[in-house]
Amino acid sequence: MTDRFVSNFTNRLDAKGRVSIPASFRAVLAKDGYEGLYVHPSLDLEALDAGGHALRATIDDILSRFSPFSDEWESLSTALNGTSEVLKVDPEGRIMLSGTLRAHAGIVDAVTFVGHGHKFQIWEPARFQAHLEAARSRLRNVKRTLGSHMTMTPGATGA
Repeated sequence: MTDRFVSNFTNRLDAKGRVSIPASFRAVLAKDGYEGLYVHPSLDLEALDAGGHALRATIDDILSRFSPFSDEWESLSTALNGTSEVLKVDPEGRIMLSGTLRAHAGIVDAVTFVGHGHKFQIWEPARFQAHLEAARSRLRNVKRTLGSHMTMTPGATGA
């Protein structure tokens, strides 16, 4: 069992609007020990960030870098804590996304769960595919740029 969220999975919402969290993600959440599922709208994507204690710790770490009296702390806390929800996970491993969360991500009848190590994202499947293609395109450009600027180190082979 891993302690990181990896891979991606697409599941349909049932007639009651519930969706099953992938089994491997449930295993990470169980190991993490968080009661429920912590979810907030992504700051800059039409997706949801979700997780347990590791995600909460990351948010707390980010906030700790600012004075609690600063505008940055206020904005981040409002965006990350003020819009978050703690969702109940039923015995079958399903959650029900609120209308607010579904609207932010454009979710209608299916979701794609995407691992990001310490957290995972929840996407509308077509939006995730477009995001993935854009990310791959950006990375191909980065690879080309790095490749053209890299020099061989002494003793390195061209393999």
